[in-house]
Amino acid sequence: MSIFVRSLLFNVGFYLSLIIHILLALPAFFLPRRVLFALARSWARSTNWMLLVLCNVRVEFRGLHNLSQGPLIVASKHQSAWETIGFLPLLREPMYILKRELTWIPFFGWFLLKAKMIPVNRGAGARTLTRMTEIARRRIREAEGRQLIIFPEGTRRPVGAEPRYKFGVAQVYVDCGVPCVPVALNSGLFWPRRRFLRYPGTLIVEFLEVIPPGLSRDDFLLKVQDEIETATTRLITEGRDAQAQFGMSPPVDTGAAAPPSD
Repeated sequence: MSIFVRSLLFNVGFYLSLIIHILLALPAFFLPRRVLFALARSWARSTNWMLLVLCNVRVEFRGLHNLSQGPLIVASKHQSAWETIGFLPLLREPMYILKRELTWIPFFGWFLLKAKMIPVNRGAGARTLTRMTEIARRRIREAEGRQLIIFPEGTRRPVGAEPRYKFGVAQVYVDCGVPCVPVALNSGLFWPRRRFLRYPGTLIVEFLEVIPPGLSRDDFLLKVQDEIETATTRLITEGRDAQAQFGMSPPVDTGAAAPPSD
């Protein structure tokens, strides 16, 4: 079966699964938040299952011992749509920092608000950073101690692109005063941004050594970028070497604008 056919089946299955889970979640809107997260984890697991069965993409997690279920910041490299849902099965009730436009989507956006995700207005400048850190600090220190997932570059970046880390992740780290787990990955090799095709191989997600609270903003930003980028380069090399053995690799993403398909 060709990569195109496999990718077509996956994309159909992915959105069909999303619709089914949204319908199942309608009653959960009036139930405790944990019910909604149980359905979200089911959607994420079904996505990984379809990646494996339909596209021959295996998801491998490394360094899971670095995760905890208490107050925590998870700062992840962002190459693909995969990581927007891929962490859900690993954490109890994680929060994502996401663009506010997603909350405008009927039903889906309502569930994001129900789950207490943190929407931000990217065009509001310093006001966005202030509000984001205030909300994150309050919720991450709630009695249940939720985990915050943040993408330090703010948006998906092509594989191999020059890193563009934003100051916001450092501000959140300092203001919240909790440990941070950097995350490296190579998801862009298998689920490229703005691409229809899904490429076979092993999508690796590596949770790196915990950065304890107490660093200055500048020191933290330098450290988290260095650790994520160093490990991500290693994982990309590993993934490309494996693809080369099968005589294939995904096209290079130049970063040029294209209609998103994910």
